[in-house]
Amino acid sequence: MTFKKIVGIGLLCVVATGSYAQEYPVKPVRIIVPFSPGGFVDNSARAISDKLGNRLGQQVVVENRAGASGNLGTSQVAQSAPDGYTLLLGFDGTLVINPSVYAKMPFDTIKDFAPITKIGDGSLIIVAHPSLPANNLKELIALSKAKPGTLSYGTSGTGSTPHVFMELMKMQLGIDWLHIPYKGGGQAIVDVTGGSIPLVGTAIATAQQYIKQGRLKAIGIANAKRDPALPNVPTFAESGAPDLITYSWSGLLAPANTPRPIIDRLYHEMVVVLKDPDVLRRLAVLGIEPVGNTPEEYGVQIKADIEKWRPVVKASGIKLE
Repeated sequence: MTFKKIVGIGLLCVVATGSYAQEYPVKPVRIIVPFSPGGFVDNSARAISDKLGNRLGQQVVVENRAGASGNLGTSQVAQSAPDGYTLLLGFDGTLVINPSVYAKMPFDTIKDFAPITKIGDGSLIIVAHPSLPANNLKELIALSKAKPGTLSYGTSGTGSTPHVFMELMKMQLGIDWLHIPYKGGGQAIVDVTGGSIPLVGTAIATAQQYIKQGRLKAIGIANAKRDPALPNVPTFAESGAPDLITYSWSGLLAPANTPRPIIDRLYHEMVVVLKDPDVLRRLAVLGIEPVGNTPEEYGVQIKADIEKWRPVVKASGIKLE
């Protein structure tokens, strides 16, 4: 093959790629949220959907498909046509923790999805009923060790990110807590404000209004720096536990084999969206720090997080059928 032919084929590929990206989308795009309305994942989708739609020139519709700790909606996207019209609002609990928690999974996180970008990191927080005789992480650790096995904590469910995180705390700090799983973070918050349980591990978005009202006491944020939504709450790093810094994240993914020009188009538009002042304000209220990394960077983190949480889940004996 002559040099001229090689150059010609290369130019045709570039033109075809550019044309593909320019033509997409020609109809509304769906973002499947694998959880019920409200909360960290759903609010992440709704914070970016309108602005992304404006950038794409088509409506972006958010659809909730809840069930099986996020597996139901996530598997729906895995089985969808790889044409860029059905996307997933991915959640770390579903994509990187569930594979270690469930004996059988309806999807393969690595093989069935094409990462687009991580939307942002959400800070995890430990909150307590105001009557609990501990006001920060150091005091909570001391209380837990003085009365082993007497404190219980609630989360949004077995195998959820807060649950696995709290189990990691137990292992690293040598403390003994009893886990009380709920069918959502909201119900756990209701019970801790009512005094039925002393502690809850959750996302800032779920707890912040109760903290500001004085109905809950913030023990600490599992972050390296204070969160703008709760600037008076100390971080785990400040409290002498930097190894426990953990984030819950949300991101945008497409079915595997989605053409690269579509992935690139969505990525570049999301980078712009995540710099929009209105989007930044909405994410800040939720306690979410925007990221907007490349598809490759997001993919690397997904793989790393699967490996990070697998031994924690195994050591804790967390299993679901």
